[in-house]
Amino acid sequence: MLVSSLAPLAAHFTIHFVNRKRGLQPGESMSDIARHLADAIQHDIGEPVLLSGTSSGGSVALQLAIDRPDLVRRLVLVSAACRLGAEGRAIDAEMIRLTRAGDVKGAWTCLYAAMLPERLRRPMRPVASLLAATTVRQEDPTDMLVTLEAERALDLGADLPRITAPTLVVAGTEDVFYPRDALEDTASGIPDGRAHLFEGWGHMRASASKRTTNVMLGFLLADAA
Repeated sequence: MLVSSLAPLAAHFTIHFVNRKRGLQPGESMSDIARHLADAIQHDIGEPVLLSGTSSGGSVALQLAIDRPDLVRRLVLVSAACRLGAEGRAIDAEMIRLTRAGDVKGAWTCLYAAMLPERLRRPMRPVASLLAATTVRQEDPTDMLVTLEAERALDLGADLPRITAPTLVVAGTEDVFYPRDALEDTASGIPDGRAHLFEGWGHMRASASKRTTNVMLGFLLADAA
């Protein structure tokens, strides 16, 4: 779904669609995770990039832009901010608890149900469980746990002035993980930051909408103007 939403960008840019490095070690921080991506950019591309991160990937992208501003020409954060809200932290904590208890499917069910409108979370939980069953793989869940723990500990508000790249925050005002104040604080804390917030949209809608892609496209094309 996310790949499909990014298709319009491919007419203008070469897109590298990446996930976190496999084989994360317990205790690795968001800076450690971002460093893996920085190493890949240096090795495989060899020049500063237009960088976009969605949801947890936005946390990685934001950390990279703080730690290695020399590698980022423009930054787009989609459904992501400098810190989780209280509800987002609680969801991550429950996912961590379920995963450690061996219920990885339950952890994904928790995630998918949380992204639904509140009135639908209980009646649609069986659907969330079915979706989780297609997501869960028989793999070591350590990478997911390390990422969730790093994300829960993250609060980059004080470091935002270190970002030199023009930055766009795109999200919905009803995002269960990142409340409006966190989104707005992120945009205002970056020297050349701005926010485009869709009123009433939640986390998943803003993450995968083609309207989000169009906003991103205009911002990224301005780099070549």
